[in-house]
Amino acid sequence: MKVAAVQMVSTPRVDDNFEVARGLIAEAAAAGAELVALPEYFCLMGQHDSDKLDIAEPLADTLIPGTNSTPMQHVLSEAAREHGIWLIGGTLPIREPGSDKVYNTTLVYGPDGARVARYDKVHLFCFDDGQRRYDEAATLRPGSEPAAFDLTDRSGQTWRVGLSVCYDLRFPELFRQLGATQPLDLIVLPAAFTDTTGRAHWELLLRARAVENLCHVLAPAQGGLHENGRRTFGHSLAVGPWGEVLACRQEDGQGVVLAELSKARQTQVRTQLPALTHRVF
Repeated sequence: MKVAAVQMVSTPRVDDNFEVARGLIAEAAAAGAELVALPEYFCLMGQHDSDKLDIAEPLADTLIPGTNSTPMQHVLSEAAREHGIWLIGGTLPIREPGSDKVYNTTLVYGPDGARVARYDKVHLFCFDDGQRRYDEAATLRPGSEPAAFDLTDRSGQTWRVGLSVCYDLRFPELFRQLGATQPLDLIVLPAAFTDTTGRAHWELLLRARAVENLCHVLAPAQGGLHENGRRTFGHSLAVGPWGEVLACRQEDGQGVVLAELSKARQTQVRTQLPALTHRVF
């Protein structure tokens, strides 16, 4: 199955970001990608962390008809249907009624445009090195449940896909939980890793999660200097089940990373090293 990780350098303007995202989705689909994944916060990298509260949407199916709108979710659904692809919509701020915080939510749409999965980021990033400080808990509510879904590719093969977001990467127990009843074939991790933490740990951790779970990993990322002064690490990539990097964008800036995933290769690796069947705890 051919997949695509979309890299962006999102701005404080939602419309501009969606215009870029739609163009990159179209580019990936034209190149034959069946699954396309957008990065975390693809819709907005605001001047302030609280800016995401101003654009937050309720989940589309919780609306009372005629009382509200969900334009961001609508665009994602339409893009998936237009191109006949599985689309993993990076993250959007999703609001629950009565809360002054939002979820950092990944929504997945099938080729018919229907939403097939939702994942709310469980682990909220916090970092302070004396120069840069981030605290997602100031504006975000943590999710509480892992989420995975099944997709059937154009050849008829079924893939078990586990969802995660950015800081989740540092918590291997999440991925063990995702594969507890059925081994994962693919982990997708939209991210906006900081340049500092990305240089130290991004590829290392992604390859470790692939090796531990003997599965593929697809990681679309923000990559470059944003208008708010934040620099994200980029290096959107795909990893194979033996930990090999299948494709990676080395430079900053927007673009599409394409990779061919092989279930036959995954089966070979799991047969030669049946580590998943040797787990004790």
